[in-house]
Amino acid sequence: MGDDRRLAAVVALAQGMAAAHSAREAWRAAAVGGCLALGGSFAALSVWERELGRLRVLVNVGRRAEDEEEFPEDESYPVHQFAEITEFLHERWAGGGEPDAWVETAEGPAAGRPGYVHQRVAALRRRGRGCCVVAPIVLHGRAWGELYVARPVGERVFERADADFATVLASVVAAGIAQTERLEEVRRLAYTDALTGLANRRAVDSALDEAVERHRAEGVVVSLVVCDLNGLKRVNDTHGHAVGDRLLERFGSVLSLCGAMLPGALAARLGGDEFCLLAVGPAADAVVKAAEELCRRAAELELGDGVACGVASTEDPVGPVRSARRLFRLADAAQYRAKAERAAGPVVAGREGPDDPVVRLADEPSREEDGERRRFRGRHSP
Repeated sequence: MGDDRRLAAVVALAQGMAAAHSAREAWRAAAVGGCLALGGSFAALSVWERELGRLRVLVNVGRRAEDEEEFPEDESYPVHQFAEITEFLHERWAGGGEPDAWVETAEGPAAGRPGYVHQRVAALRRRGRGCCVVAPIVLHGRAWGELYVARPVGERVFERADADFATVLASVVAAGIAQTERLEEVRRLAYTDALTGLANRRAVDSALDEAVERHRAEGVVVSLVVCDLNGLKRVNDTHGHAVGDRLLERFGSVLSLCGAMLPGALAARLGGDEFCLLAVGPAADAVVKAAEELCRRAAELELGDGVACGVASTEDPVGPVRSARRLFRLADAAQYRAKAERAAGPVVAGREGPDDPVVRLADEPSREEDGERRRFRGRHSP
């Protein structure tokens, strides 16, 4: 494609996104514009949902496979399945590299280290596509998602020049998305922790209330992991708050990664050094396994002293859970015990028999109907 045609394609993409009246229209304009500009047969726009640790497809356009919807309800992929995304997000770009696009082909390697399958290559083969170009989209200095454009088997394979052009297109898409997101900025700020990019306490309260209502109405399993990052005050006092904030960000990434082990789990920072995972649907044992991985990874962070982690699930013998507050108290009591005992792994409410000390602690009478978590913890401190 000549320079004039490429310039025209960039202008057309920008105009299409600027004319959009909703987020959906903007997403579709970005995918259609990218597909036409790169001469693809199929394109998708996806967003990295940091708090859920997954890449979620927003729109598919062009020649779609049978399992691909234009606006899919729940087509998503755990980030940890894509080594190249992890490298981009946590290593290459963080180390000073540029967010350049890259090319994959159906002839590429489908296997690497033991137990690893190259998901991009597998998907190309499964859907009869010969190659694709993947362009990371960066918004406000943070990885936002990706523009993906593919060609069928038999057509010319994308080259380095196509990837360079896709990088330009991705920057235009980012500008269009920024314009669209300004309309939703108030809501995003209201439900997101500014430092870590995870959900905040307000988001957890809303999601937990809804989850417990589903548990009462449908019997769905609801589990909550509450954790405190140990050693944050020492890091702040010794190295300064900027380093402490970096520790919080790193732990937020670990929490997001472990949350991706649980489909649909919500990762959140409650405030200060307190974080949580909310899982609706997965079995209690799967949640405990994710919490164990969280403890293991937190202990490996360069700074800090690991994490104190408590788990409570409606699937365990903790008695009736009729309110979000009770599940929160159970998880918080388990976390309190983990901290008091300096436990290396999570403490799980209800797993020590009929007289489980965590359940007793959570159910002790409170003088305040809706006290804050720190007050609750203080009432039971030595």
